[in-house]
Amino acid sequence: MAHTPKWNSTDLPDQTGRTAVVTGANSGLGIATVDALARAGAHVVLAVRDTGRGEAAAETVRGARGSVEVRRLDLADLASIRAFAAGWQDPLDLLINNAGVMNIPESRTKDGFETQFGTNHLGHFALTNLLLPYVTDRVVTVASGAHRLPGTRIHFDNLNLTDEYRPVTAYSQSKLANLLFTLELQRRLTAAGSPVRALAAHPGWAATNLQGADASPLRRAVMQVGNRVVAQDNKAGALPTLYAATQDLPGASYLGPDGLAEMRGAPAMVGRTAAASDPESAARLWQASEELTGVTFPPLSGRQVTAEAAR
Repeated sequence: MAHTPKWNSTDLPDQTGRTAVVTGANSGLGIATVDALARAGAHVVLAVRDTGRGEAAAETVRGARGSVEVRRLDLADLASIRAFAAGWQDPLDLLINNAGVMNIPESRTKDGFETQFGTNHLGHFALTNLLLPYVTDRVVTVASGAHRLPGTRIHFDNLNLTDEYRPVTAYSQSKLANLLFTLELQRRLTAAGSPVRALAAHPGWAATNLQGADASPLRRAVMQVGNRVVAQDNKAGALPTLYAATQDLPGASYLGPDGLAEMRGAPAMVGRTAAASDPESAARLWQASEELTGVTFPPLSGRQVTAEAAR
């Protein structure tokens, strides 16, 4: 594992002139990511479901060297995703797929998908492909160490986990999907001759409000203790994402904390399971995701190459 001692958000390269979209940006890892990028000079779009909360979060960042704005995006609603993408016309340096839900009671998105798979994977899958013609640098997707949980797999015969739903099973499936998505996205970008890179990152154990929605009272209690004793704060948890977003790294890289069990520490390249490295599963998941969302990998014009050359 390659260590990067003491790297933090103050080490970010100058982001002046760069534009980023961060999903789920009104709290937790999202707002920490927005704050760091804006303070480094970027223009950051907070893509959030609740624009009121988004504006309140944006106020905490205003005054940074860069700038921020809020736009509505509900990743559990394909119509909302399409509307967000339709409103985008400018080059986009960085797309950070950060939003997510974890271990929640069984429910469905507006399009009938199991909510964790639908939000964490399918929503970001659709958003990324719709915005990809505008992306000039990279896509970073926030995954999780939960993809390592025993038995984690993509339930291709039952992606919605109908009649076999378990909150942790659904979450770990969605996080495995994030890594397989990154793998296949990078393969397709390379095949298309695009300079854009796809990377993934995980925060380790970061104390955010994500754990508060857990379906299990026992897990909520354990996580509350862990948040106080083990976890990093949201700013430290965002460092692997920021490192993936700003450092010169190979496509399909996976970043996480370098400490014990990858729970905390400085950002570093980390490993992933064999299931998360399987190109056949990645291609199969991509095909299923296209069929479910109706969104496909777009033709990439010379826009990306031209934008990269002009940087």
